[in-house]
Amino acid sequence: MAAPKKSRGPAGGQGRPGRSLALILIAMVALTGGMFLADQPTPRLGIDLAGGTSITLEAKSEPGQESAINKTNMDTAVQIMERRVNGLGVSEAEVQTQGKSNIIVNIPKGTNSAQAREQVGTTAKLYFRPVLTVAQGTPTPTPSASTSGKPTPSGSPSAPTADKGKTSATPNASATTQGRAVTGALKADSTPTPKASTTPKADATPSASAADEAAAAKLQKQFAALDCSSKASRAEAARGAKPTDMVVACSSEGDAKYVLGPSEVSGTEVDSAKAGFDQQRGMWIVNMEFTKQGSKQFQTITKKLSAQQPPQNQFAIALDGEVVSAPQVNTTLSGSAEISGSFTQQSAEDLANVLSYGALPLSFKEQSVTTVTAALGGEQLQAGLIAGAIGLALVVIYLVAYYRGLALIALLSLLVSGILTYTLMSLLGPAIGFALNLPAVCGAIVAIGITADSFIVYFERVRDEIREGRTLRPAVERAWPRARRTILVSDFVSFLAAAVLFVVTVGKVQGFAFTLGLTTLLDVVVVFLFTKPVMTLMARTKFFASGHPWSGLDPKRLGAKPPLRRSRRVNAPTDPKEA
Repeated sequence: MAAPKKSRGPAGGQGRPGRSLALILIAMVALTGGMFLADQPTPRLGIDLAGGTSITLEAKSEPGQESAINKTNMDTAVQIMERRVNGLGVSEAEVQTQGKSNIIVNIPKGTNSAQAREQVGTTAKLYFRPVLTVAQGTPTPTPSASTSGKPTPSGSPSAPTADKGKTSATPNASATTQGRAVTGALKADSTPTPKASTTPKADATPSASAADEAAAAKLQKQFAALDCSSKASRAEAARGAKPTDMVVACSSEGDAKYVLGPSEVSGTEVDSAKAGFDQQRGMWIVNMEFTKQGSKQFQTITKKLSAQQPPQNQFAIALDGEVVSAPQVNTTLSGSAEISGSFTQQSAEDLANVLSYGALPLSFKEQSVTTVTAALGGEQLQAGLIAGAIGLALVVIYLVAYYRGLALIALLSLLVSGILTYTLMSLLGPAIGFALNLPAVCGAIVAIGITADSFIVYFERVRDEIREGRTLRPAVERAWPRARRTILVSDFVSFLAAAVLFVVTVGKVQGFAFTLGLTTLLDVVVVFLFTKPVMTLMARTKFFASGHPWSGLDPKRLGAKPPLRRSRRVNAPTDPKEA
């Protein structure tokens, strides 16, 4: 006689709930430990909760181009500014238009907020201009007017030197074009060569007319008096400069001043610029790509400059009238260029950021700068938390009144979900720049309902099995596959809605979408690794297995059917008397 086959345990891992509970416990301990090791015990807060800086910028158009202030250009400016501040690692920075000509930039309080404000303030256009004259950034004696009308300061300007203890932001650099090495070098802008001539060549100056000589004399006077160590003087020198004018300008460090020729290439012709580390040479570099038209213009200017002597073989990269970089070139370049040398990672990224996002379609004036306090946001947060607490209390009252003992499992699951959500939010701050704002808090509150809904689905499936006459332990395991499918479908729909909302929206609404998506994923983790194993363990206890009236699983209260039993077959009596 064949031995009876051993029946397999029911699906769902009835005999091994401890493994799942151990796994989620390890995850909770690891996340909590990582939160304290990263010195981030609380989530980072957005500007509406932590305060920050609010900057109002007013758009200004060039004379005769008032139509440039339109929705298309304003939207483009908003995108560029948003990419600027995000490129600096400032999270939850909000950039939006206000009216027809204003842009509001809200920068949360943080370590990079001051740098972000400085970058957002540089909102004029980017130009590539030829360098005509370079000197120290301090004022020089007033030059005498040249008979040729050339901007020639009297005396020989001494070359500014870089601080020996610091790395130059624009280092000695080699140039490449179309991916192939080119002989020659792009030289440091902040350290002009001591052999620099102070007299631009004739082809770089205006024609010798009375008006031109007067303009040249004025330019010489401005150049001699310019004090680049003063931020106010640097801003005044950059004010009102037109692309077609010869201008005076300061380096962004303030240690050098320049006379620059008319713009040869606009910053709008820069297609992309990226900082990277060259493993072979062990140095940081900046790769710059031009558009098709910009490539032709860049080739023209580099061909012209390569035939000049220093400093007139330099071209200045001027943003808002300040020279960010002024590399020297002695060969024709086109298409793409590589700037390399003694860059640090930060200086390389800063230059790439300026080149990539410096070409704004409009000029902007800083209209106002205000400090935003967290008082109003704190009041709103307090009101929101009170509303969330009331909602949670109502959920708890409903669970206790309707599910009784099962409410304990639901509350423990909500507690685990809350711990995972809090620790992840804290860790995502330094990791990806996530900042908790009011909409994100709302997303977390909404997630309470989503998580509670998953528990209710499972509990109702178990109660349905008990109504069919099954005992608790098989009811728990038989209900799980059907409840699991429903929970996964429901959470998938919620996550899909959060993902779409995150993609199609901007600003604070993304915080709501991100938090909703995160908590939806955590709901799946908690239900699978905590709620189901705990339910399996509870089914083994006498309180739940016996159907105690306060367990929430009392067969009588649920209207359970009596167990189905097979009727025994009785043989008919053969003796009529026995009948």
